[in-house]
Amino acid sequence: MNTRFWILCCLLISGGGLLAQIAEPGAALPGWKEGYLDLHHINTGRGSAAFYIFPDGTSLLVDAGEMDIHDGRTFTPRNSQLVPNDNKKPYEWIAAYIKRFHPAAKPVLDYALITHFHDDHFGAWYPEMPMTKNGGYGLTGITGVAELIPVRILLDRGYPSYSYPVDKKRWLEQVGKNDTPYRKTMENYFRFVEYGVKNGMQAATLKAGSSSQIKLQYKAASYPQFSIRNLKSNGLIWTGRDSSAVDHFPPANPDLPFSWPDENSMSLALLLHYGSFRYYTGGDNPGILFYGNPVWRDVETPMAKVTGRVDVATLDHHGNRDAVNEFQVKTLQPRVWIGQSWSADHPGHEVLVRMVSPYLYPGPRDLFATNMLEANRHVIGPMIDRSYKSQQGHILVRVLPGGNHYYVIILDDQTETTRIKTVFGPYESLSK
Repeated sequence: MNTRFWILCCLLISGGGLLAQIAEPGAALPGWKEGYLDLHHINTGRGSAAFYIFPDGTSLLVDAGEMDIHDGRTFTPRNSQLVPNDNKKPYEWIAAYIKRFHPAAKPVLDYALITHFHDDHFGAWYPEMPMTKNGGYGLTGITGVAELIPVRILLDRGYPSYSYPVDKKRWLEQVGKNDTPYRKTMENYFRFVEYGVKNGMQAATLKAGSSSQIKLQYKAASYPQFSIRNLKSNGLIWTGRDSSAVDHFPPANPDLPFSWPDENSMSLALLLHYGSFRYYTGGDNPGILFYGNPVWRDVETPMAKVTGRVDVATLDHHGNRDAVNEFQVKTLQPRVWIGQSWSADHPGHEVLVRMVSPYLYPGPRDLFATNMLEANRHVIGPMIDRSYKSQQGHILVRVLPGGNHYYVIILDDQTETTRIKTVFGPYESLSK
């Protein structure tokens, strides 16, 4: 066979028959079929966005990043470029990608989840952003995606009061004299949520410990082996028993900002189950303590204790040096690591060392990144090329019906057609 071509043969039992699905580099991705679990990690170069299609067609968007174009580093070699080009804004590229692969003729997002309130995860206010025709808010990140694709249920870490660890709206009023871009970003988001709820969108805070808040919407009875556990919300972390959660953070003193958890450490986290397949994703949750950090800033360790081994894990905080700690690596032991990267800090050198170390867990593991910047490759050196199977592109994890096998498919992010670049697998799920 010509080495320029790869063939993905998905052999699976379906209704007693044998189904063969072939995907070839350069060709279009075969569409989602009922029974598949598709986990798309979308690359725009401007932050995180992941689009999931569950076995019955229920859809979930996790984050919709769009960074501030006026940030001094956005157009420097420290950051990735907007892909595939600047003909559209990041939120428009995210929406276009979803429309291309959504199974419905008229796409709707059953769920949209914002892990935390940083621009590379939910969008940044900037003066030139387009405005919605109604609602009085600007289109950036999630507000832009929702303008193009209706959202039925929005989940974040604070609705409706946004009072953890302190009243965020009151705090924004107090810092309002500075009229900061972050204040305007949050106020823009609040207007979007208020308008959406008034017009039929549901909204809620993610409930740590629950395995029923995010659920199949169409054929749940057909897929009893599928579920999503809410691992963490703000400082609440699942105990590993029933749906109970315990508060990991001490009470915050409203008058002492240094006693508050930072935004990253309040990120939401999820654990997906599909048969024997397990997948972890956790926003920007940190696990490494720097000088002066309180011990409770490490949230990866208590989460890892109740997560256990997984097949696929996304890198917390994009693989930044304050995340993906030793305990998490040796506990989760993923066969596949996925980095939703956009910076020369992704991954940190020491993070990469931990991920590939055979001393932390045995056996092979494959690493994938949406972007690997040249600056990072220069600093870390040949270890990058030795460790990564793919360094550029959209990353799709396609889990076959029943959850026993899965593939990693890299899609071209340099063109609007998103053709297949390479295919990896089949991988066997943990208990297969």
